[in-house]
Parts: sequence; C-alpha cells; structure tokens
Amino acid sequence: MTTVDYLKTMKSVRIAELKARLSAYLRGVRNGHPLTVLDRDTPIARIVPYEPEAAGLVVRRPIGETPFAKIRLPRPFKTNVDIVQLLLEERQGDR
Repeated sequence: MTTVDYLKTMKSVRIAELKARLSAYLRGVRNGHPLTVLDRDTPIARIVPYEPEAAGLVVRRPIGETPFAKIRLPRPFKTNVDIVQLLLEERQGDR
C-alpha cells in the first residue's frame, strides 16, 4: 500500500491496522471505497459506503394485527419439577 494514494489503493486491511487508523479508513469508505477487514489474511467483514435508498428495511405492521400490548400472555406452566434446581445442575455440570 502506498502512502501517496492511501485512500485510493486500500482494498483490505488487518484488524490491528484498522484499529490504529480507523478514522482514515472510514473517510475512505465515506468517499466510496469499500474495505475488506482481514483477521490474519482471512476476510471476516466488509465495510461498504452507506446508501440511503438501499440502507434498511421498512418494518410495518400488517393491517389488522393486534398490538403487542393487547396480546394476552399464556397461562403459567405448572410442573412439580424445581426449574431453578435444574438450571443450577446444568450450570454446575461444566465446572
């Protein structure tokens, strides 16, 4: 990677370098240069410029759907087993 064309030539970067120069890399992404993040030469993520028209999904409730506040909760589960004891036994099994 050259220092003169720093923002134009960057295509991939290791995590340590990204952490050290995050602002500079994000400026490059903001200017339209996607970036691949590497963990020891293995690509793990891609940082791409934000595009408002394709940025996110619009979540809408279907017409006629009951609001969450009005949904009745199910009846409590009745059992003779001590659920807390089962949970503690499960957690102690790994130790």
